[in-house]
Amino acid sequence: MGVAHARPTFLEKVSMLKNVYPWLPDYARQAPRRRAPFARPTHVFFCFVDHFEPLWQKASHHQALERVEHWHENYPRLADRFRDADGRTPQHTFFYPAEAYRVEFLDLLSRLCARGYGEVEIHLHHDNDTADNLKKSLEHFKAKLRSHGCLSQDSAGTVRYGFIHGDWALDNSRRDGRWCGVNDELHVLRDTGCFADFTLPSAPSDTQTRKINAMYYATDDPQRPKSHDTGNDVRVGGHTNGDLLILQGPLALNWRHRTWGLLPRIERAEIAWYSHATPDRIDLWVRQRVGVVGKPDWIFVKVHTHGCQERNFAASCGESAVQMHEYLQQKYNRGGNFRLHYVTAREMFNLVKAAEAGKGGNPNSFRDYLLLPPPIRAA
Repeated sequence: MGVAHARPTFLEKVSMLKNVYPWLPDYARQAPRRRAPFARPTHVFFCFVDHFEPLWQKASHHQALERVEHWHENYPRLADRFRDADGRTPQHTFFYPAEAYRVEFLDLLSRLCARGYGEVEIHLHHDNDTADNLKKSLEHFKAKLRSHGCLSQDSAGTVRYGFIHGDWALDNSRRDGRWCGVNDELHVLRDTGCFADFTLPSAPSDTQTRKINAMYYATDDPQRPKSHDTGNDVRVGGHTNGDLLILQGPLALNWRHRTWGLLPRIERAEIAWYSHATPDRIDLWVRQRVGVVGKPDWIFVKVHTHGCQERNFAASCGESAVQMHEYLQQKYNRGGNFRLHYVTAREMFNLVKAAEAGKGGNPNSFRDYLLLPPPIRAA
């Protein structure tokens, strides 16, 4: 069930430094954007995506079920304490692994989502795969999720889904070729109904792309891996310009939290037992101004966690998460320069496409702009 996610050792940190250099030029070019004054008002869309892996570390069925039950019982207690500018509670998008499907786990998540707390999308770990097998796996899992009332449809009735790649290895992007194997993965995702990929950022992994803090269309080259290393920005007045939409979370250098007291830490918007969502980190996420080119008053903050790891419960669903939302409310939802909107991955996609189409006014009107809510939410 994927690789273990823990604080890297000293030697691992040293070896990872070489993976930072490819994206530093793009980060440097974005400096004027980070220093620009905020629009009045600025809408901040907060999207919490979860690599939700109940069977992490080969857990027993009982242990995995307890993990899902923890979220089913405790997340509403957290979310009900907060409301955004539209009156919505915090939203959680559960990217559930296709290879870990269990009926009872999805039943619990569906019931949680039916109460208005989030949505379920597709996560996948695979290794040494083929395009044909990948397509079959995705179509099979789509049907299973639809049986639980998950996944949305477009106006043509096509079932659509958001995607996160296990072990960050989208489009066979690891240098050693592990944990994927499919060089034309972007084509397969497009052809099976994927509306956007939410994997990135992945730094300091070698899977991290050169293009950062961006929303862009990547064009697949089936003859080589990591075709999403670059792409065409989503911009106001533009159109679909590639095979797959890549929606990244913020990636930055955090000079307030330094490694060895000297080097800045890599800020990749991860929420975990070793990286709680502190006020300075939240402000750093917002300052990256991830959004649609030409729409500076709409800022998207996508953060991620591995919520089924017990050690991450407090950070993603417990007291530390409470403190995160308290700060979001205090700084970004008090009626001043900012307006806070809690969104699912699907709603984030809809808002991005609405901005691309030049839509303005109240962004709450565009949560379902192209993709309707999944049946479990619509009901």
